[in-house]
Amino acid sequence: MDAAALIPLLLTLKVAAWATLLATVAGVAAGALLAKFEFTGRDVVDAILLLPMVMPPTVLGYYLLVAFGRRSALGQWLENTLGIELVFTWQGAVVAAAVVAFPLVFKAARAAFEAVDPDLERAGRTLGYTEATLFTRVTFPLAWRGIAAGAMLAFARAIGEFGATLMVAGNIPGRTQTMSIAIYEAVYAGDDALANRLVLISSVVCVVMLVAASGIIKRGRLRPQRL
Repeated sequence: MDAAALIPLLLTLKVAAWATLLATVAGVAAGALLAKFEFTGRDVVDAILLLPMVMPPTVLGYYLLVAFGRRSALGQWLENTLGIELVFTWQGAVVAAAVVAFPLVFKAARAAFEAVDPDLERAGRTLGYTEATLFTRVTFPLAWRGIAAGAMLAFARAIGEFGATLMVAGNIPGRTQTMSIAIYEAVYAGDDALANRLVLISSVVCVVMLVAASGIIKRGRLRPQRL
């Protein structure tokens, strides 16, 4: 594999890994909250959290630019206080990919938590478990397969992210040029050979992630729940 394909691949894997981590942490927290608690406006919150799934990526990228750009209050605070710059950096690509991939983890986590047998959780409470202990020893172990499947789908989605990433991180070879952006650049430049190699690599990685996620979901359905 030549440098023209290897560098975007390594950057894409790094961005996708960090984005999946962020999306998984936020998705599990949001999924548990909406699955276990009834509150006014829950459906509205659910709809807002799913917006990145249906919103055009360029629109989402614009919102992220407005939120994290140097002219915004948040962007200035991050730069002046923490020394973090998100626009035109690989960290910005991570944030964009995480936001786009978040709904996949959130939906999978919420469905997994809602599928946990309430009787098992009640049994845990009768044993004196605190809510934190109940979550770590009963709820999460029973829901982790669904969460893992969602995380793998999020990873595959982060690998293919283009619009929001391009808006926030730009197209800087070796710094922010991910696989999808490199494919666009290769096609635009008429380099069909490079484009074909990048497309093949991206397709193989995504197919592997989807097959693995499908396998985890099937095994989770066949495995009985135990306390």
